[in-house]
Amino acid sequence: MSLTPEQKKQFRTLGHNLNPIVMVAGNGLTENIQLEVDRALEDHELIKVKFAVGDRDAKKALIRELCDIVEATLVQEIGNIALLYRASQSPNPKLSNLLR
Repeated sequence: MSLTPEQKKQFRTLGHNLNPIVMVAGNGLTENIQLEVDRALEDHELIKVKFAVGDRDAKKALIRELCDIVEATLVQEIGNIALLYRASQSPNPKLSNLLR
């Protein structure tokens, strides 16, 4: 799914105050990390993921792979933090970062 520049700007603004929900470290994208990111996207729609891998190219590859696996859109990538978005089928207003 492609986002318009206006949507990206709005999501970056909302994502500024968010804390990373999931941290990807040396073990890479394990099944548990994939499931947790999938669950978090379903609940919150907009999440931050922290990547603690040393190599910049490896980090970019992990971000692309994670986005492909969970069918999310990369909104922004700064340093070791990636901001991911995926629209929820039935968003919960109490949990969604977009509806609060």
